[in-house]
Order: sequence, then C-alpha cells, then structure tokens
Amino acid sequence: MPLKEKLMEDLKQSMKSKNKVKKDTVTMVRAAIKQREVDEKIELSDAEIVDIIAKQVKQKKDSISDFEKGNRQDLIDLTKEEIKILLEYLPPQLSDEELESIVKEAIEATGAQSKKDMGKLMAFIMPKVKGKADGKHVNEIVAKYIK
Repeated sequence: MPLKEKLMEDLKQSMKSKNKVKKDTVTMVRAAIKQREVDEKIELSDAEIVDIIAKQVKQKKDSISDFEKGNRQDLIDLTKEEIKILLEYLPPQLSDEELESIVKEAIEATGAQSKKDMGKLMAFIMPKVKGKADGKHVNEIVAKYIK
C-alpha cells in the first residue's frame, strides 16, 4: 500500500479510536505532504514522503532538548510519542553495527583520512542511509573513525 494511502487509513483509524496524538501527528504529516505537492505542483513518491517524515522526526528530536531546558516534561512525553508514531512510517532504522560497516566501506572507497574529508565521506554515506539513520548519528560514528 502506498504511504499516502496508509497515512489516510491510519488517520481514519485514529479518529475512530479517538487517539488524539496519532490523529494530530498523521494530520501534520499529511499537511506537510500536501503543502509540498501544492508548492511544487507535483505528486510525491513514497521516497519523497519518507524524506518529509524523516525531516519531521529530526525536528521533533531537536525540540526535545529545548523542552528539557524549559523543564516541560509534558511536551517531552508528547514529542517522544509523536516520534514513535512517525518512525512507524520510516524504513527500519540501521543499527550501530550496520552504520559502522557502511562508514568503514565509505572510508575505504573515498580514501578519507582526516576531518577535512568529512564532507566527501558524508556525501558518499548519506544516500545509502537516507531515511534509515539520522545524519547527526552518522556524523558521530564517522567522527570515531577519522581524526
């Protein structure tokens, strides 16, 4: 089932079951998809929808640290719940071991040795892990292997 249809089905289901968090989260995703389709006058593919969802997960993770600074546990809990819902629509996330093997392979392929080569390395890695790993996490793993 295409991702758009799955989102619509989940929206209907969450409305029937009165699951407000899921309904609001799915509505937010659908609004972001619709906005991009209207702006660019295109029909988004599943891969492009995954990009939108991954971007929203990243934004939510970033906002958690702000909520922690403001000591807002209610918002932290809500945001974590929203992230959990969003992750259902993304491909399974890569484990640290899988990421490390991709990083090692990229270092061999690009010949990267220092932090100066970080951009070249990330450009090689990111297309392979798109939607399956957070860029910040990939960056941390790359930093362990190059000095």
